[in-house]
Amino acid sequence: MSAPTESASTEETDVELLSRTAAVSEALRREVEKKIVGQREVVDGLLTALLANGHALLVGVPGLAKTLLIQSVAEALDLNFSRIQFTPDLMPTDITGTEVIEEDRTTGRRVFRFVKGPIFANIVLADEINRTPPKTQAALLQAMQERAVTAAGDTFPLDPPFFVLATQNPIEQEGTYPLPEAQLDRFMLELPIGYPSREEEEEVAMRTTGGAQEEIRPVVSASELMALQHLVRRIPASPSLVSFAVRLVRATRPGDEAAGVTRRYVSWGAGPRASQYLVLGAKARAAARGEALPTLADVREVAPAVLGHRVVPNFEAEADGRSARDIIAELLQESVSWT
Repeated sequence: MSAPTESASTEETDVELLSRTAAVSEALRREVEKKIVGQREVVDGLLTALLANGHALLVGVPGLAKTLLIQSVAEALDLNFSRIQFTPDLMPTDITGTEVIEEDRTTGRRVFRFVKGPIFANIVLADEINRTPPKTQAALLQAMQERAVTAAGDTFPLDPPFFVLATQNPIEQEGTYPLPEAQLDRFMLELPIGYPSREEEEEVAMRTTGGAQEEIRPVVSASELMALQHLVRRIPASPSLVSFAVRLVRATRPGDEAAGVTRRYVSWGAGPRASQYLVLGAKARAAARGEALPTLADVREVAPAVLGHRVVPNFEAEADGRSARDIIAELLQESVSWT
């Protein structure tokens, strides 16, 4: 007779956690707004990645506060934070760590000891990630996928929660290296940052040239954030929502299930990881509102950030001036007729 009681208790706990998720989401937005003007969609994107336990890539030209935004989010989370400034001479061991020789003073014996690098943190800011060669970028691959680092034959797990929040300047900027597709696919979301509006830019100029700014206070601990992440996983997704997400991803791939815009403009589409992230992203967005059921609108809202860096336009798209985001926008318009 204890099973129904236990189930009811779990449901009550989940209802409380759902309410707490909405409260934490709003509190985090308020704290970030103490230093960041506007960029609400980008902040919501970062929040979605955090709740879904995914990584995020912020793309924009220099001077748009990409680094400050990530630092502000990190300050609002009571987690260990490290920053890695990516440069052309950065080595993989500068990220993962390296072995050093130590001598035992009592025996005189020399042994190797692994010194952990900055990747061993809860939040890692990979600043200007595309300013270092692919060899060094690859040092992040295992950490981002497996939450572990292998060095000198040993595997070291990373403490949860673990996020890589990276910034990237557009590849047409001087001194940059395009991120390999395998690296891009590890990021759940790609979030473009544009120029602020006139009013927002005036507010930025006013704030940054005046007195001291407000301090950001942490709104959630590591253990509580993990509890919220587990709740997002437990939120049910209807079969129709999962089917829609999968159909949307498969429509980006040239082939029998390709959409019309895909057949014309896409050379390579998104993989199965995109389907997972569409569903997880929809769940996270619903949880951030305090709602227990994600909708197709949630899938559509998160789709550009999930698919934008996974769809590779072909030469015809480049000739017609169509970006991956343009293709996805047209695909989303077409998807309205699917339901």
